Amino acid sequence: MRSSILIIYTGGTIGMKTDADTGALVPFDFSGIYEEFPSLKRLNVDIDVHTLSPVIDSSNVSPENWVTLAELIRDNYARYDGFVVLHGTDTMSYTASALSFMLENLAKPVVFTGSQIPIGVLRTDGRENLITAIEIAGAQLDGRPEVPEVSLYFQNRLFRANRTTKRSAEALSAFRSYNYPPLAEVGVNIAYNLPAIRRPEEYPRELRIATRLSGGIELIKLFPGLDERILRAMLSAPGLRAVVLETFGAGNAPTSEWFIRVLEEAIGRGIILLNITQCGGGQVSMGLYDTGLRLQRIGALCGYDMTTEAAVTKLMYVLGLGLGEEETRERLRIPLRGEFTA
Repeated sequence: MRSSILIIYTGGTIGMKTDADTGALVPFDFSGIYEEFPSLKRLNVDIDVHTLSPVIDSSNVSPENWVTLAELIRDNYARYDGFVVLHGTDTMSYTASALSFMLENLAKPVVFTGSQIPIGVLRTDGRENLITAIEIAGAQLDGRPEVPEVSLYFQNRLFRANRTTKRSAEALSAFRSYNYPPLAEVGVNIAYNLPAIRRPEEYPRELRIATRLSGGIELIKLFPGLDERILRAMLSAPGLRAVVLETFGAGNAPTSEWFIRVLEEAIGRGIILLNITQCGGGQVSMGLYDTGLRLQRIGALCGYDMTTEAAVTKLMYVLGLGLGEEETRERLRIPLRGEFTA
């Protein structure tokens, strides 16, 4: 049985090709994908392409763009077996993490990919990334999608999207999932890590999406020398609803009385404080040291091993649901899409 795949090109390096006359990089027309990559005809898939207009430099991506993308997938959900989203690498982990929350009852593959080198350059990494992402999006096991979740494929590895972060501006292996194993590793064959892949309880015909994402999110990374005036100013921003606090090590922070007092005052005003580690790997364990325990006592929430990208987008999603305070905090305490390991 042939799978039907919709490629959604949002912008980014992967979509650039050298103009034969001028030598300049110009957008690639993905409607001619079979002519550019004849080998795709050997895959057991039918491919359609949708290019966003206008295409977006990933540095300019906004939550409004995420809503557009979610609506596009919803509107085409019944027509296709899987989706491949081509996206700039700079904010790919943010977009992919956001979509993992916004596509609430997803039961089909949504594979994000891109490239470090334009697809029209001879030694591009985009060719292999694109072809393999298409193959993964169309893969089935016993009549069901092989990877029915939002994922990110780059340089021979498929990751859960909301576990990824961009680790390098230059290396072809640009992304890493520090705290969760790959969903698949690609060599001569594609070796799927079946126990690591999330399986839905049901396979609905219609996709339910969330389109309200909250603003008022702030990211604060602790560093030695952060003073009270600056921290107080950051926590006094009008409209502030939640803070992702990147702490040291296993969730540790200064124990200065002024520091704890400023945070406690913010929490008292209803601001949610989500504690994640600024380390690439490992997780927050707020009961391990006294410095983390004090944050727990004043009401900071534990972010476990969430990435910054997942923490930010999860807050946007959960706060956008318009729930009461306790239910909101409860949603933040539990993994909704496999975004952390409790």
